[in-house]
Amino acid sequence: MTLHDLVTLGWTPALAQAFAPHEAAGLEPGRVSLEHNHVYRVLTANGERLAEAAGKIKYEASGRHELPAVGDWVGMRLNPHGSRSVIRTILPRRSVFSRKAAGRETTEQVVAANVDTVFIVFGLDKPVNPNAIERYLVVARRSGAEPVIVLNKADLADDIGASVAEATASASDVPVCAVSTLTPEGVTRLTSFLSAGRTVALLGPSGVGKSTIVNRLVERELLPTGEVRAWDARGRHTSVHRQLVVRQAGGLIIDTPGLRELQLWDAGDAFADTFADIAALAGGCRFRDCRHDREPGCAVKEAVEGGTLDAGRYESYLKLQREHAAFERNRDERAGIEAKRQGKLGSKAYKALQKQRGR
Repeated sequence: MTLHDLVTLGWTPALAQAFAPHEAAGLEPGRVSLEHNHVYRVLTANGERLAEAAGKIKYEASGRHELPAVGDWVGMRLNPHGSRSVIRTILPRRSVFSRKAAGRETTEQVVAANVDTVFIVFGLDKPVNPNAIERYLVVARRSGAEPVIVLNKADLADDIGASVAEATASASDVPVCAVSTLTPEGVTRLTSFLSAGRTVALLGPSGVGKSTIVNRLVERELLPTGEVRAWDARGRHTSVHRQLVVRQAGGLIIDTPGLRELQLWDAGDAFADTFADIAALAGGCRFRDCRHDREPGCAVKEAVEGGTLDAGRYESYLKLQREHAAFERNRDERAGIEAKRQGKLGSKAYKALQKQRGR
């Protein structure tokens, strides 16, 4: 695929300024569209290239979150002989969607970088899950991208208006779009978020139809799709890798595999944004550091008891807060263990050096 220019890929004057020193060093800019087994597909002004990260990038990375990710802008040293190019630098990310990597390890996984809008997709073949919406919103807001709730499979909903109203109650001021991919006009509303150079990422559980939405937006069968199992209404991961797609009508789309485990990573101020109603009530609490759990004089609990704050939303808030607090404790504990390990290694190296000098 030959691209007309970098602007099609989202190149901006700010990126050009940041890249200037690397351009002077002879590097070529490009955007990562796919990663598989540490081999990257990178889109450039002159087409697609295969590349791998330089040894220095791998060595200096404190974790895989500092390696190239889909959506990243990178600087490459081209190989004139047609084999893989080498990624020498990664430009600063304007936004980054991260989660705690699946499993027991406390490590950050970058799902997508430099995203403008996040489509958080759920299927209306099952009841709306407010808790899941709130969880995705916390992570999406933390990314720096603008979230949009997409309720797919509207043709299977018994009451679309009720489903939208329930999602809106959890989404606050975030747009909520109910769509069906069975009709040409089903995803027309979503195209308003796509324009030249803007990037949209699709996130959500497996089986909600993300790949089908991508196919409708790019107007061709680009990605494989799968059926949802009838016995448990769960889908397969038809997308097995994150990838960035250029839309001929303008804009870029990042499709992701279904996330069956979405654990928070460094939520920051995203809680206050997602639960703005609770944050507003918190100003009336007796204690400034009130956790809205067991403390007396809690305005949030009083609102729940008085019926002005939904009890389910309150419980969802507490659950996410406890989960994130546990994650922070675990991360601090692991950081302490790693610091001790590094200290022991340094001590052994020092003793070995002293022993050599004493000979």
